Amino acid sequence: MISAAGVTLRVGKKALFEDVNIKFTEGNCYGLIGANGAGKSTFLKILSGQIEPTNGSVVMTEGQRMSYLQQDHFKYDEYMVLDTVIMGNARLYEIMKEKDAIYMKEKFTEEDGMKASELEAEFADMDGWNAESDAATLLNGLGIETDLHYKMMKDMDGAQKVKVLLAQALFGNPDILLLDEPTNHLDLDAIAWLEEFLINFENTVIVVSHDRYFLNKVCTHIADIDYGKIQLYAGNYDFWYESSQLLIRQMKEANKKKEEKIKELQEFISRFSANASKSKQATSRKKALEKIELDEIRPSSRKYPYIAFKPNREIGNEVLTVDGISKTIDGVKVLDDISFTIQREDKVAFVGGNELAKTTLFQILMGEMEPDEGTYKWGVTTTQAYFPKDSGKEFSRSEPIVDWLMQYSDEKDVTYVRGFLGRMLFSGEDGMKDVTVLSGGEKVRCLLSKMMISGANVLVMDEPTNHLDMESITALNNGMIKFPGAMLFSSRDHQIVQTTANRIMEIVPGGKMIDKITTYDEYLESDEMARKRQTYTFENEE
Repeated sequence: MISAAGVTLRVGKKALFEDVNIKFTEGNCYGLIGANGAGKSTFLKILSGQIEPTNGSVVMTEGQRMSYLQQDHFKYDEYMVLDTVIMGNARLYEIMKEKDAIYMKEKFTEEDGMKASELEAEFADMDGWNAESDAATLLNGLGIETDLHYKMMKDMDGAQKVKVLLAQALFGNPDILLLDEPTNHLDLDAIAWLEEFLINFENTVIVVSHDRYFLNKVCTHIADIDYGKIQLYAGNYDFWYESSQLLIRQMKEANKKKEEKIKELQEFISRFSANASKSKQATSRKKALEKIELDEIRPSSRKYPYIAFKPNREIGNEVLTVDGISKTIDGVKVLDDISFTIQREDKVAFVGGNELAKTTLFQILMGEMEPDEGTYKWGVTTTQAYFPKDSGKEFSRSEPIVDWLMQYSDEKDVTYVRGFLGRMLFSGEDGMKDVTVLSGGEKVRCLLSKMMISGANVLVMDEPTNHLDMESITALNNGMIKFPGAMLFSSRDHQIVQTTANRIMEIVPGGKMIDKITTYDEYLESDEMARKRQTYTFENEE
């Protein structure tokens, strides 16, 4: 068990956390959620002792061991992979090294013998003889092959290092496990293995993740950070979302009934307070009125944008024909004889780790790049809206957001344009922000406003969830599901792909394409190698 008692953290004048009291117990997996900037990663650092709270304390059951996922990918460059994993249990690793040092001595004293004996007993108690095989099992489960276990960490690539550090956090059955974005840069096979590991893990897990699909799989509870407090809910992420929305609706309904009762009592009092025969009743109603308290409905600090793509005209049967497109970039063939036809009801997800190929194809289809070979043709009834992966040039000129969006609107009316910005949480003065100073998340919301105002009946979207918080991802997911036109998109968000796409395309290394009319989960089930080619990465701004 680990608990926070009266934890407050002040950063300057701002209180990030205020008098937080929460208990995390054995056998449960807690998903720590909150708006960007709410302090999810910071709270994990408070629990792990990396940050001292301004007030309050963190209490852990005596004798228990905590493990957390390291974020510094270069910290262990001078260590062997297997040793790095075993270092997840610092005391066990220390004993191993101490034993080795004693046994390597040229002059072995009686005192050395006694010390070695003590260390051997402690080593056995900690199941030290199985340490290497346990570490190897974790590494293999995460997709690090046995021949890499004895390599130096500095010789591993970024994705492999992530897996080794995750194995380190999981090693030795820690009593409390803290994980910050553990699915980042993992392939889907590794994520599936991690999900199974955490589901079967019998101790305490606290995890921060923007992967809704992952949170739904592993969490028994959701710890929601809002207004510097943390509220605990039983159930996974979807259950939290539905129950929190239901709670607000119920409070609003209860307040509505109370307001009606107040109005009724006030009318009676005003009508009969001057009437002697009714004065007693009026007095009793005054007392009843004083006792009625409206529930305070504090709106969440989270804000959900409203995303709805509404085409100005209905799309025809012929949407897009691609015939034999090939493209070589820097001597590497990224597209090789790509051909396909898009119909009016197709929502196509481009998946897999070959991100350059996806972006190149989208740029060709949107006229930003010429193919080396092949042709494409859009249907005469189609109008396209494009979300580029790199939007830098869209915001290179200094101008207010409202003027930036006005240029893409057929209706040159400020109120009309501001309506689209308001849906994307740019209300009031926010609409006058200069586009050159916007954060990554704000730029994404601007681009989505541009797509909505266009009235296009075909959407082409290249990783639109990058930089978005979970609230915006949920809103985008809903908007994509409801869109009545054709769609070509790429996204690392498993839930968006699974709930939106009815057709899956994957451009594999070498530039060839797999094209299947199926859902994402069915596609992954049918092709074991496809799971290894899909990598989940989330880019967000804390």
